[in-house]
Amino acid sequence: MNTMYETLLRYDPINDKFIPVLATDYSKSADGLEWTFHIRKGVKFHTGNIMDANAVKYSIERTSKLGQGASFIWDAVDRIEVPDPYTVVFKLKYAAPMDIVASSGYAAFIFDPQAVQQHGEEWFKAMHEAGTGPYMLESYDKAGDLVLTRFPDYWRGWEGKHFDKVVFKQVTEPTTRRQMIEAGQADYANQLPLDQIADLKQNPKVRISVTPSFQNLLGMLNTAKKPLSNPDVRRAISYAVPYQDIISSVMLGYASQSRGPVPKGLWGHSDEVPQYTYDPDKARALLEKAGYGKGGLKLLLTCTSGDEQERRVAELMKASLAKLGIELEIRVMNWEQQWDLAKNPDPNKRQDILLFYWWPDYADPYSFLLNLFHSEQEVVFNLSYYKNPEYDRLIEEGHQISGVDRQQAIAKYVEAQKILVEDAAALFLYDQQYVRPLAASLQGFVDNPAYPHVVWWYDCYREEAK
Repeated sequence: MNTMYETLLRYDPINDKFIPVLATDYSKSADGLEWTFHIRKGVKFHTGNIMDANAVKYSIERTSKLGQGASFIWDAVDRIEVPDPYTVVFKLKYAAPMDIVASSGYAAFIFDPQAVQQHGEEWFKAMHEAGTGPYMLESYDKAGDLVLTRFPDYWRGWEGKHFDKVVFKQVTEPTTRRQMIEAGQADYANQLPLDQIADLKQNPKVRISVTPSFQNLLGMLNTAKKPLSNPDVRRAISYAVPYQDIISSVMLGYASQSRGPVPKGLWGHSDEVPQYTYDPDKARALLEKAGYGKGGLKLLLTCTSGDEQERRVAELMKASLAKLGIELEIRVMNWEQQWDLAKNPDPNKRQDILLFYWWPDYADPYSFLLNLFHSEQEVVFNLSYYKNPEYDRLIEEGHQISGVDRQQAIAKYVEAQKILVEDAAALFLYDQQYVRPLAASLQGFVDNPAYPHVVWWYDCYREEAK
């Protein structure tokens, strides 16, 4: 999507700066309730129509109205005004960080309103697109390839080195992906088992990119079901996890133990947030306090089929919990099956522990804190079913001032995370690095943690090493 569509801004979290894309510049009022974006002139949609301020207004209002996916990021917007064809003014209900919102890689794309008005909503579902990005959709086969071809009228132009065509292949077998990289049949593989990385490093035709990410692995604990409805049992499980063994033997050092849900490197992460460490004595004492001193507990953990890292994490947890008299059943399921189980109306029929990745829909701690742990009437992503009014208050207050006082917002977010850790609302396992196998000839590749698993293909080109 980020290859076909563009946003007003792009965020560089490493240097904490915003890069102009469809907006050339922007400003905000002193109270953070009014944000003005100046729209780039001369940009065309793939339809041939001109992109302007009205298209920006239409795109964002449609996304908000549909209310799907990450559309919640626009909740602060009261109204959008267009004082002239190339100026957009956001009037806010509270001081949210609209520069971060407008740079989201999930719910901030700008598209041609005329395409919707002419063809209707179903047109997009029938695999058409109407973005401004460097590449257009050429073809798509659900069981095969996605092919993109360059958009001749792209506003940044095509001087210099660029790919004319980008082909995305669905290759489920890791061995095949590795062979394609080694044979020069692919430039990039999204993921390979980490135990293959050491060998690939010895291959001069392959380059390994290791970068920070904002992706972490959590064990969502069913706080609505006995025995995990008891905080002391959840704390006991938290002390029974062999964190460092997981990082060294499963992640091979390409991760660090999490401190709450906000990943390392993202603003809102803090060393003040405590961690559980592997301490079986504390775990036994807490189980005794909770009335389970003799063990006898049986818990169900689900993990995703095909994810070797999740499976190995589960196996290490199983062995560790067995020493405390806790029997852990590991059930490997596809994501849809896990999802259905987690959303069962009866909490007692849900899994006890769900291994679950999260990465940002936009580079804001609120993405993690709201989606994963804010109280919900209807289960969406709070798969711990956690409810704590004080926690909710803190993250809402932090969010509502984050556009004018980030430090005060961070202070509230840190206090909220301390509550989560004290309540053991989940197992905060690790913040991972991204380890990408690339063809040694691929140049221009940048892995931006604010845009997980996105390759900016326009900036890439192929050049053999001299």
